[in-house]
Amino acid sequence: MAAEEEAAPLSGVGWAAGPESAPAGWSVITTSVEGSAANLGKGFGHKGGYLCVSTAAPGSAGPVVTDVQVLSDRNPQPAGYSRAPEFPEPRSGVSRKKRLYVRLQPRGAAETAVFDIKLSGKSRAVPQYMKIGEIGSFAIWCKKGALPQCSPPPVPKPRTVSLGLKQLSLADSEQQAPGKPVAQSGSRHASFTLHNSADDGSSIYNLSAMDGVPFTLHPKFERSPKSDSSAILTDLTVKSLADIEKEYNYTFVVERTAAARLPPSIC
Repeated sequence: MAAEEEAAPLSGVGWAAGPESAPAGWSVITTSVEGSAANLGKGFGHKGGYLCVSTAAPGSAGPVVTDVQVLSDRNPQPAGYSRAPEFPEPRSGVSRKKRLYVRLQPRGAAETAVFDIKLSGKSRAVPQYMKIGEIGSFAIWCKKGALPQCSPPPVPKPRTVSLGLKQLSLADSEQQAPGKPVAQSGSRHASFTLHNSADDGSSIYNLSAMDGVPFTLHPKFERSPKSDSSAILTDLTVKSLADIEKEYNYTFVVERTAAARLPPSIC
């Protein structure tokens, strides 16, 4: 059953004067179900002839064969049917005792279609196939089935933002202070840590340009509107690098290393 659903319907049924006469895309039925040569002979109005079929391409929206009839030349052409093509073109003045008619319909408008055609002896029955007529010494059988409709390609649904997400987004934007600069990741800035002597119990005013520098400023050097700058300068003692290294046992390794890595233009 799965193989039947996956089979492609026929898109054409025709007649070929020989096994090599069918055009590209057409398959000639050269043998019957018994295994004998499926040459229709003089019964089709020629010295020889074969049925040929074409199969619809997967996903094709072209017409498909929905019915096939074999009628005598005395019967009128049925409405909605067309004569099966002949390869090569039929010769004028040649009588055909039997004619092959094909009904084609757009794939989207057809519910059933013909999926296969077989030939057998007149006394032979082909299971699951329907007999449509006889030509010469052969019986013509066709297999019909439901035509699966091609489903349209899926259309992605537009993304919608729920009310909860909108409210959350607005709440986050309102919590941010306007004009507050945002620090960019990866950038290096000199950090200054200030501890107010009034709030800090140790009464230390810290100022550092980078982490790891063990220097603190005495509270008397804290600038204040009430402080006297002349008195501060009087008690100020300037120490050299050697005095600092000796007193604090600090060799300025971090500063020298950082200075050695700076470009000459900055130094």
